Amino acid sequence: MEVARPPPAAGKFVVVGGGIAGVTCAEQLALHFPSDDILLVTASPVIKAVTNFKQISKILEEFDVEEQSSTMLEDRFPNIRVIESGVKQLKSEEHCIVTEDGNQHLYKKLCLCAGAKPKLICEGNPYVLGIRDTDSAQEFQKQLTKAKRIMIIGNGGIALELVYEIEGCEVIWAIKDRAIGNTFFDAGAAEFLTSKLIAEKPEAKIAHKRTRYTTEGRKKEVRTKAEADNVGSALGPDWHEGLNLKGTKEFSRKIHIETTCEVKNIYFQKEFRILNKESLPFPRDHHEKSVTTDKEMWPVYVELTNGKIYGCDFIVSATGVTPNIEPFLHGNSFDLGDDGGLKVDDRMHTSLPDVYAAGDICTASWQPSPVWQQMRLWTQARQMGWYAAKCMAAASLGESIDMDFSFELFAHVTKFFNYKVVLLGKYNAQGLGSDHELMLRCTKGQEYIKVVMQNGRMMGAVLIGETDLEETFENLILNQMNLSSYGEDLLDPNIDIEDYFD
Repeated sequence: MEVARPPPAAGKFVVVGGGIAGVTCAEQLALHFPSDDILLVTASPVIKAVTNFKQISKILEEFDVEEQSSTMLEDRFPNIRVIESGVKQLKSEEHCIVTEDGNQHLYKKLCLCAGAKPKLICEGNPYVLGIRDTDSAQEFQKQLTKAKRIMIIGNGGIALELVYEIEGCEVIWAIKDRAIGNTFFDAGAAEFLTSKLIAEKPEAKIAHKRTRYTTEGRKKEVRTKAEADNVGSALGPDWHEGLNLKGTKEFSRKIHIETTCEVKNIYFQKEFRILNKESLPFPRDHHEKSVTTDKEMWPVYVELTNGKIYGCDFIVSATGVTPNIEPFLHGNSFDLGDDGGLKVDDRMHTSLPDVYAAGDICTASWQPSPVWQQMRLWTQARQMGWYAAKCMAAASLGESIDMDFSFELFAHVTKFFNYKVVLLGKYNAQGLGSDHELMLRCTKGQEYIKVVMQNGRMMGAVLIGETDLEETFENLILNQMNLSSYGEDLLDPNIDIEDYFD
């Protein structure tokens, strides 16, 4: 077996990727090594920075994400140098990366944070849009202004938000699960939120404070289509703020959900006419006399696996992401996870010497805490980027380091349909088999609380609305106290549970 060469003396700390994981990692390295140059290589002209960071409890955190020019980052950290270029090749044997601009950069430690890209239901179809980053969100808005009906495929966070925000356009939403938002919710929580979808949305928009997207203000380079497809990092919860998601029709919301189905075929108008198939009109209220075929001609038609065909103006593919590992594979034998990510151990180290990875590109391959799981979310990108920098620093100084506390418990706070949503631990009983029980408390239109119990211990929770229980539940899951004696009282609204467990 070939012995890996020692890192070259001239090597630097190099981070690839201008999203949350990469920027957080570079910032931490810059603080650890103020006299070293830290290189941040990014294909996008803007980077994503964490602002207004708030620690809500031991593990729950909230922050805004701001798109900034890379010079702002260099101003804050004089020892960070941003190289605006994609990576062409990683030569891990030589501890060197080759960038698209033809330059080579030697590294002593490298962290790959190149994120993930949307899985498109079909490549190269002009009527299929993937929404992943600011550019694609703006493109989507442009298309929507002319649309009378669109189809949304997918059941993750972006699909959920989209369906809620779109106005003046018929929406047919196809999901492969039985209920909406299955990555985040069970059927009960989905039901709680679905009632909000059907209720009219109040006109007053609540001012969100999470994302500031600015791609204005920089010199507008003309990018080729291929370039435009390559750049841009993930959107987070409030990505639709400041985008006016209105279609052409004058009503606020018309949504029809097709469950347990996927896309079977997509036809252009011309093929569809030749095939002589029939498409369905938008399902109306039951008391109207039913129309069985759609008279309108649409640019594109979607055939679902349940046999139904609908025409629409365009299709939004929001079916999740695949780790963006392509540029790094050639000539390197990375161990990959089942989800296509670069496997990392509990030091965020890949299978190649001196190469680390963090954020959406990596697959956590250590033995996780029983109440933690990886999800490709902004909070985890920040935690992983931060921890990867600590690990790289410790390794280069020959020090040992403890696993970061944030990996003890899965904890995520977000907003869906203007409700605060907190997810803790095994909130969907992931991996617990049938050996668990659920406790629920629900006040329609106000709050939904679900607790996952196993052998008298709390393993997870979903909190929707202003419940103020997150800190108490976080502690109960972390300390694994036996709660059998409390029974149903645990969720009794008349009992102040916090007083019990402070």
